[in-house]
Amino acid sequence: MDRRDFIKGAAAAAVAVGTSDIASAAEHLSSVAQDERKALLASAPMLQNFAETSVGVAFAVNDLANGYVLIGERPDLADARKVLCGGYRLADIDERVIQVRLTGLKPATKYYYRIGADRIHYGGGYDMKVLGNEEDPRIYSFTTAGEALKGRFCVINDTHVRWNAIGPTLDKVAALAPSCVIWNGDASNTEEKLENLVKIYLDHDLDRKDYAASTPYLFCPGNHDSRGRANRHLEQVWMYRQPEERSPRDWDLGRNFAIRLGDMALVGLDTAEDKLDTNPRFAGLFKSAPYREAQTAWLKDALARPEIASAPYLVAFCHIPLFDDDPSHNPGDVAPDDTDPRYTTDYAYWQRTCGSMWGPLLHEAACQVLVAGHLHRYRYYAPGADRCWAQLVGGGPNMKEGESFPTVIEGEVIGGRLRMTVHNIFTGQVQDVFQFAPRP
Repeated sequence: MDRRDFIKGAAAAAVAVGTSDIASAAEHLSSVAQDERKALLASAPMLQNFAETSVGVAFAVNDLANGYVLIGERPDLADARKVLCGGYRLADIDERVIQVRLTGLKPATKYYYRIGADRIHYGGGYDMKVLGNEEDPRIYSFTTAGEALKGRFCVINDTHVRWNAIGPTLDKVAALAPSCVIWNGDASNTEEKLENLVKIYLDHDLDRKDYAASTPYLFCPGNHDSRGRANRHLEQVWMYRQPEERSPRDWDLGRNFAIRLGDMALVGLDTAEDKLDTNPRFAGLFKSAPYREAQTAWLKDALARPEIASAPYLVAFCHIPLFDDDPSHNPGDVAPDDTDPRYTTDYAYWQRTCGSMWGPLLHEAACQVLVAGHLHRYRYYAPGADRCWAQLVGGGPNMKEGESFPTVIEGEVIGGRLRMTVHNIFTGQVQDVFQFAPRP
């Protein structure tokens, strides 16, 4: 509303409320306008990239805002501290997504938290003020990772914005109540707008809107999760870890993870694009090759960390499989444009390059199982002579008869063995159960 219209409206409001004081009426009109705004908080919080001493909290807003988290160890938040969004130097402001990284936490410890935000007027470097505050009345909780947390994990993959499949998938996850969930790639398709990402991760239309408010999520991006202008900046909705949580060498590996969950060590990698950087359709705009090499150095160090090396069970995660025994399946390294008459597809069915770099490291570390996706078909590959790890591939996004049914893969140590249970979301039945002995 411009100034002239506002004055006219204030005069009309003065008559309506029975006063000759236009200033008072203007204040009343401003108050009414404030009340008619959308609620500032647009979504429940999502716990992202959790670890032993840190976790991220992201949520959507409807206006320019500065968000925060109140966190403490007491259920009533009597001991809460307030953590603002943004880094060290400035508190962030954003009109759509708020991200707060909580660091300095204690391992295997239950925390309680509440989200809030201040609505901000920003007219320039010297013209900013708080227009109002909104806090979610709900208090949520989560437990950090750690050796003392005897929990379980779940894996979902290739959801591809298929809401009819995502709904029952999240319902199954909620019923299993895991300590964390690994979203193993291709959460999206080719997303060009930030609003699409907000809808996928934070502000969706499903009934279970707080699906990740008490269950932390880890993310291994798939090839589709880097396609499109919005996906090229996925950090707008899926935060990186803070600088102090990773070495300078690993600066761009903010979503790779190596955490301890009771007797299990969980390690997450990003296989990146399923087509070569030289493929002409990508105009030289992908740099998967150096990214994978950087992760190889990171993985070698991560596997040597005491809390990871000492875990009786090691489970790795990545989107594209690292092994395939069918010679007609494209291994993802066919230069220059991924096409070859020997193979049935012009995209990578599996990722031989990553397999040759990461597979031996996982074998040397006595990894029991690698969990992948990408194929849209549930598959199990037993260990081989030169590969001690099994490969378990999650299903696809189609709620119908066939091979592409959605899966939730559950991992837990029971009776001194790692049990991996594959839940078929279409039939509602257990598809398979596999057990693995501890590492020697």
